[in-house]
Amino acid sequence: MEDPDFAVLLAGDSPHDPTALKAVRTVTGLSLWRSRQLLDSAPATVRSGLPFDIAARTAQHLRQAGVPTGIRCGWCRRTLPGDDIPVDPGPCASPYWPAAHCQANSMTSCDCDFCEAYGPLPGHTTHPGP
Repeated sequence: MEDPDFAVLLAGDSPHDPTALKAVRTVTGLSLWRSRQLLDSAPATVRSGLPFDIAARTAQHLRQAGVPTGIRCGWCRRTLPGDDIPVDPGPCASPYWPAAHCQANSMTSCDCDFCEAYGPLPGHTTHPGP
């Protein structure tokens, strides 16, 4: 099963101090002028097509610089707003995998056929049978 891609988003008004500009420049590789334009265009996508772990590290780096960010799942289109904020409670709309497998949620158990046949994914448990 292929993993989804994730996008890092600017979530709102961002500071334009040197720390924020440097953080955007570091994660995007853009010039200082283009980094300022990106901050001015919020809400906007900073990077897209990333694996979840890289998207999470990128968002964390920007948050540490005071830039409000979110991470959006490329399959279910839900947004993970922050480290300590719960995930969008809506169901996963992915056509590719069960909701419990979506990294954009906090489910820890699953009763899908894949988990029944091959065992649970890391961090998940299967529901006991009837």
